[in-house]
Amino acid sequence: MTAALIGLPLFGATVLLLGGRRTNAWGHLFAVAMSASAFFVGVATFVSMLGRSSEDRAVHQHLFDWIAVGSFHVPFDLQVDQLSIAFVLLITGVGTLIHIYSIGYMSHDENRRKFFAYLNLFVAAMLLLVLANNYFLLYVGWEGVGLASYLLISFWQHKPSAAVAGKKAFVVNRVGDVGLSLAVMLMFVTFGTVTFDGVAKEASKGDSTSLKLIGFALLLAACGKSAQFPLQSWLLDAMEGPTPVSALIHAATMVTAGVYLIVRAHAIFDLSETARTAVVVIGAITLLLGAFIGTAKDDIKKGLAGSTMSQIGYMILAAGLGPVGYVFAIFHLLTHGMFKAGLFLGAGSVMHGVNDDVNMRHYGALRTAMKITYVTFGLGFLAIIGIPPFAGFWSKDEIIHAAFGQNIFIGLATLIGAGVTAFYMTRMMAMTFFGEARWEKGVHPHESPLVMTAPMMILAVGSVFGGMALKFLGNIDSWLEPVVGHANPANDVSNTILIPVTLAVVLAGAGYAWVTYGQRPVPVVAPAEVSLLTRAARNDAYGDAINEAVFMRPGLHLTRALVWFDSKGIDGFIAGLAGFIAALSARGRKIQNGYTRSYALTMLGGAALIAFVLFLVRL
Repeated sequence: MTAALIGLPLFGATVLLLGGRRTNAWGHLFAVAMSASAFFVGVATFVSMLGRSSEDRAVHQHLFDWIAVGSFHVPFDLQVDQLSIAFVLLITGVGTLIHIYSIGYMSHDENRRKFFAYLNLFVAAMLLLVLANNYFLLYVGWEGVGLASYLLISFWQHKPSAAVAGKKAFVVNRVGDVGLSLAVMLMFVTFGTVTFDGVAKEASKGDSTSLKLIGFALLLAACGKSAQFPLQSWLLDAMEGPTPVSALIHAATMVTAGVYLIVRAHAIFDLSETARTAVVVIGAITLLLGAFIGTAKDDIKKGLAGSTMSQIGYMILAAGLGPVGYVFAIFHLLTHGMFKAGLFLGAGSVMHGVNDDVNMRHYGALRTAMKITYVTFGLGFLAIIGIPPFAGFWSKDEIIHAAFGQNIFIGLATLIGAGVTAFYMTRMMAMTFFGEARWEKGVHPHESPLVMTAPMMILAVGSVFGGMALKFLGNIDSWLEPVVGHANPANDVSNTILIPVTLAVVLAGAGYAWVTYGQRPVPVVAPAEVSLLTRAARNDAYGDAINEAVFMRPGLHLTRALVWFDSKGIDGFIAGLAGFIAALSARGRKIQNGYTRSYALTMLGGAALIAFVLFLVRL
């Protein structure tokens, strides 16, 4: 049954890619059926796990022996435990809703069948990533996700911006992938195994240096896949892909792979405080950086992308807190998958109604023309800013509480991030659905068809009740504890004080945004004269410029120097040696002139030279 989870969407991708145009008429429905079937298999697996004790819920499936070279043995084994099943339900559940939404969103695209094939391929790769029972097989799924994301981000490759965005995502992720490959090799060298259970059992025998290096390598991998500082630049450009791609890859699944990796490798981080501290620092920087970028974006999808970067930062930070935060990182990952996917689908619905315009300065007053989109987007908005009892309140406030228990500065970072989140999301709501209509000529906003709004409504239900369901019905703390462990935060600041303070900060951020953008006219053209901070936020905190200055330009000069050394040094030496031999041969060739008298004279001279040498020797 475990293999079927991966096999169903993989079969769908294979049929659609190899079937070609013959599958155009029904390919999208077949892809939805494969994703939905995987979801039902996941639900059946989850139900079967409920019937067993917490210690016996993990299920292992051996498929075949994959690699056996000397002492290096890697089985092609799958496992379902409390952690992986949570991801399975998220990937297949939210993924199926996005498949359904895409039927309407991509209805007029001539390559719709190929798009759905890529969606199925992505789901299969993501499932392999979370169902693998060893880091080497996880790496295969990791690379499969990278390939599928490249194909989906650059799907509209006729647009230069989409082609460049896909290439950028691919290249930046390769940097992170180097970290994962190094981590896997270091694990084998240090522990003699790459299986999850084997590494967990042997981790205590590793020296501090090895554990630290493995932790840093895993963090580098997580930074690449989850768009964390300093490898965050690809995520904003990735919005060039179709909006369902943003909802699936950049909200609910792919960007959370880094969080999964750190939590799955908790045995390493539990034993290395240095590596754990680095995870917390990266998470704190990214949650503030992403929120800062989101405050000045007029592109609705890029604003949500900055938000995703920030929310993943919360999860990474929580994972760096160790046993105190692992559960909360996954808790927020699950709630975020629901409300952020809903927000992205809502953004796609808005774009559908305004002729694919992404500029929020051209929106306004859409609540009357797109009522379903307004309500579902609004519920996602309340969830992400953490208004009780919506989903984000239950998960993000747990992270804030745990962060204050670890360090006052880390706690303040999470608290500030909550206020800035409320600001940029309220700004987005105000510019999109309130105020005066700023629609461009010829635009007639209208509600999206049911095939698009139905998934949005289901995700909106998750935005409202998902947090409570996971907290109280699912008891997420005790569910995950057998896999990742759990410890209550040692916090002098009780939730009785912290929850009202956090809510006050959130309301202050939302109020300021409402006064600025909801109570005042919004210029159709963004003001050119802005503060340095606003300019920096509009330019993605100059991430691309920094990468160009620190990596691209020095790399370009290094490449040019190597080319010069190759052409002038290596090639020059070889060419000079060849020229010397050619010149020597040309001069030697003159001796062979064909005259007998010249040859006789040469022989006579040689004999005379030999006689002279012998005479000298006898003396």
